[in-house]
Amino acid sequence: MKRFVKSKEMGILLIIIVISIIISIGNSTFLRPDNIIDMLKGNTVLGIMAMGMLLVIITGGIDVSVGAMVAAVTVLVGKFMVNFSGNVLLAFIVGCLCGTIMGAINGIFIAKLKIPPIVVTLGTMSIINGLMLYYTNGTWINDIPESFINFGKLTLFKIPNGQGGMIGVPIQILFLVIAALVTWVILKYTLIGRGIYAMGGNPVSAARIGYNLDKISIFLYSYMGFVTGLAAVVHTSIMRQVDPNAFTGFELQVVAAVVLGGANILGGAGTVLGTLLGVLLLAIMNNGLILMHIPVFWQKIVVGAVIIIAVSIDVIQRKHAEKNLTKVDIE
Repeated sequence: MKRFVKSKEMGILLIIIVISIIISIGNSTFLRPDNIIDMLKGNTVLGIMAMGMLLVIITGGIDVSVGAMVAAVTVLVGKFMVNFSGNVLLAFIVGCLCGTIMGAINGIFIAKLKIPPIVVTLGTMSIINGLMLYYTNGTWINDIPESFINFGKLTLFKIPNGQGGMIGVPIQILFLVIAALVTWVILKYTLIGRGIYAMGGNPVSAARIGYNLDKISIFLYSYMGFVTGLAAVVHTSIMRQVDPNAFTGFELQVVAAVVLGGANILGGAGTVLGTLLGVLLLAIMNNGLILMHIPVFWQKIVVGAVIIIAVSIDVIQRKHAEKNLTKVDIE
């Protein structure tokens, strides 16, 4: 307990509580169960993708192609369901498979050709965006099968809505919980999870003690693709249609959520709990600013400022810790 109180996660949680109190004073609608459920549902896709981005950032990498990938998978899954099958399980299999393949391509280029992640993912982002624009010509897919639409309406259980009625907890939230649990298990209980932290802390040392950095890179970018594919199908179940332009610039929000959650952009640090809190903080800021009728451009300014402050504090803390390290001279 003492360890949690002193952790970054506790600091993020306190910020969330303070911001929530301020917003609820300005607009009592904020704390209504139906608004909270809508806010969580609306940020499920962001949360799922943030789980993959967490692994990437812990290693000191970055993937800016995720916005293009999730848009591409929504199009591919939408076309598949319209032309072949509305089976829900097949939709998830196709989505996750397509996402994993695209992520693996990123990982192979990064691992085998030693090209910086930012360069590779910028390139694949441009390629995927171009191909999707050519394939769809910017048109929406609206003929989603009824079976999949009905799946998207399912709820896990019902809770009081604060107005004498009941509101269902959307099934989409379950997929965020699953993605978070799987990511937590990978980082905490697997050899590759320890390798991810070691690679982010010091890749040279990680290689010397026996970690295969190429395999780790391919795995984590493939996993990034996998959760992106999962998020794409979940998004389609929420929207019940496909807009190929819906995720323009979305990669910045994914990175922002992970960074706000305390992950070090330079690598070596980050937790699933922190990332979930980062997603929640981003969701609360966006939702709260809307409820308080603050213009969109101010919303972007506030979110951007918070990100810069969060990263700056993290860098300052790391430099301070490095200065306090005891230096030992070996003669």
